[in-house]
Amino acid sequence: MSGAMDGRAENDGRVYQTTGDQHITEHHHYTGSGRVAGDGPDSVRRPAVGRTPLVLRDRSEVLARLREGIELGRGSEVYVLHGMGGCGKTAVAQAFFGIATTEYQRVGLWVNAADRAALRAGMLAAAADRGALDGELLAAHQGHRPAADLVWHYLDRSAEPWLLVLDNADDPAILRDGSWLRASPRGTVLVTTRRAAARWWPGAELQHIGVLPRQDAARVLCDLAPHSGTMAQAAEVADRLGRLPLALTLAGGFLAHQVIDPWTMDRYGGRLEDDEAVALIDQGADVLADEDPRHLVGRTWQLTLDSFEERGLPEAVTLLKLLARLAPEPLPLSVLNRPEVGAVLLPARAETALTALLDHSLTQLVDLGGLRCVHSHGVLLDTVAVATPPADLAILNVTAVRLLDAAVPAVPHAGPHDPRLRLLVPHCLALLRRTTEQSDIEDALRVATRLAIALHRTGDYLSAWETASATAVLAARTLGEEHRLVLAAHARTGRSLFRLGRYEEAGQLLRRVRGTQLRLFGADDPDTLDTGQGLQLVLGNHGKREEAVALLRSVVAGRQAVLGPWHPATLRSRASLLAMLTAAEIAAEADDEGDEALMSVPQACTLHLGSDHAVTLSARHNHARAQFVLGRYRTADDEIREVVEDYQRVLGPGYPAVLAARQLHAQTQAALGHIDTGIGFMAEVVAGRERSLGTTHHFTVVSRGLLEELRSGRWRPPQPPI
Repeated sequence: MSGAMDGRAENDGRVYQTTGDQHITEHHHYTGSGRVAGDGPDSVRRPAVGRTPLVLRDRSEVLARLREGIELGRGSEVYVLHGMGGCGKTAVAQAFFGIATTEYQRVGLWVNAADRAALRAGMLAAAADRGALDGELLAAHQGHRPAADLVWHYLDRSAEPWLLVLDNADDPAILRDGSWLRASPRGTVLVTTRRAAARWWPGAELQHIGVLPRQDAARVLCDLAPHSGTMAQAAEVADRLGRLPLALTLAGGFLAHQVIDPWTMDRYGGRLEDDEAVALIDQGADVLADEDPRHLVGRTWQLTLDSFEERGLPEAVTLLKLLARLAPEPLPLSVLNRPEVGAVLLPARAETALTALLDHSLTQLVDLGGLRCVHSHGVLLDTVAVATPPADLAILNVTAVRLLDAAVPAVPHAGPHDPRLRLLVPHCLALLRRTTEQSDIEDALRVATRLAIALHRTGDYLSAWETASATAVLAARTLGEEHRLVLAAHARTGRSLFRLGRYEEAGQLLRRVRGTQLRLFGADDPDTLDTGQGLQLVLGNHGKREEAVALLRSVVAGRQAVLGPWHPATLRSRASLLAMLTAAEIAAEADDEGDEALMSVPQACTLHLGSDHAVTLSARHNHARAQFVLGRYRTADDEIREVVEDYQRVLGPGYPAVLAARQLHAQTQAALGHIDTGIGFMAEVVAGRERSLGTTHHFTVVSRGLLEELRSGRWRPPQPPI
């Protein structure tokens, strides 16, 4: 062999070459990350973060609490900043790190606690900073002495007070194993984590870090991209991003770096409605920087989801995929506590799955007036929805539909306001947006339309209109405008528009829907008849009584033929005639039928539906009105007084029908000569309608006019037919 070097080494390799006999012994020590033992972070004196916020918005309350701990000079303080990924925990820690090191002259020590290797290396580097000797550190690295004890020995004896930040401590078990997290009289410990459960942090003070307030979120966008739009436009974009700091930072970075084709905030916000919203947000990451998953909304939560699989908690991932079919709004826990969830998740494991999501800040519990709900962030749900394998979508969509179907009353009845119903609306609409299969859309549309009916029958007409209208528009994209279920949703929209006093819109919509139903299904189809029932109400209150009466009579005849005389819908239509006909027409009806069959509708309702059924109560109300127009004032007064009491008992004192019944009671009292009582009743009706309907609603205007007539003495009761 020549004297030249023939071997070559690359990276960490070594080549040994000799002309004689040699005996070489070499020891290698590696950490779990593949680094040679003894390697550590380049610095523990500076925060190891990917990007520094231009300005830290909001968070003043949390920083003030942390400042207070330093100012009081107390030691042994441990603070835990917890919240979902991307909410800015590290940014708050970084801001406090700067405050502690500059204003309070604390030694700042920053350790990445994301995994065992990084934690061990960082903590030993902190010990070296506080005076640990090389031999001691080597012994700890080689496992010859407890590493955590060595670190805290030097932290406890530090000549200078310090602040130790343990960043990204999302697996508290790493800190617990070896007792890495301790309190010390010489310093303050600040932990950032996604793990919210207090059991992981005994003795620590927990501070939740959530999304930003609306104005502060808008300012973040304007800080980063000041020329892209106004504060108002930024606020709209911030709302679409759920005011999540990571998403705001990425969006601002994207807007700030569009040079050739600058984007406005309006353009960016519009694109967030697309299916590629998550990918658009992540385009704001610095392309020259390492793609740290924590810095991308499309990947930051995948770290936690992967850990679920590793720890044998796949049901947590499944539950999150199911929630991702719904909306980023509070969802009543009762919706998940149903056997229908068993199609994707064993009911016995649902509790474990939800606990895991809560513990990792992937969702949170909120209490809305005693109604416990689970609330997940929109960007998170979008991210999970995009990443859900197509093969899983069918069963997830079916399960979501069945859960919502079970939560909506099977047969919506009139009754008091139910706060759970309104909470279901965004979830029904979100499911319609995320669903593409026609059968799934039809099922979701049936549930959403029934929900609109339920809201309508509790007197929440605005929510009913918004639900039915949005439902029809979403479903029509796939099913078409002439699909039976889409037409039914439009008809419900018209019914709610009528109750909102928007008669012109209601009339136009219901006429169009009924015309299409007549052409496609025929005059006696139940859907056509139902739309006719709604249209006659609009016509009757819009000065077209004769047309309304003719239409109502045709609906009565059709429902009797198709549904039978004792069906609730048939009885409702017959009772409606009592509210529509004049005294002469009522008398003529009795003469034609020979036995006053129309006036016996309340008894038929009681017999076939029960005394407390909404149709029965409405029939009694209309019967009292018929008695009044027939001049039977005493009988009408007795009857309507009982109706008011029963309405309040069954439907609740705030139900709209109560005001209508009290208005009739005011008239019967005035007709009996009790003018002051009638005026008092009417004043209450006007005040109630102004509160619930507004001052310009047709019902309010009519009630106010009646009150003025009573007060002026111009009002006259109807006279009986001769």
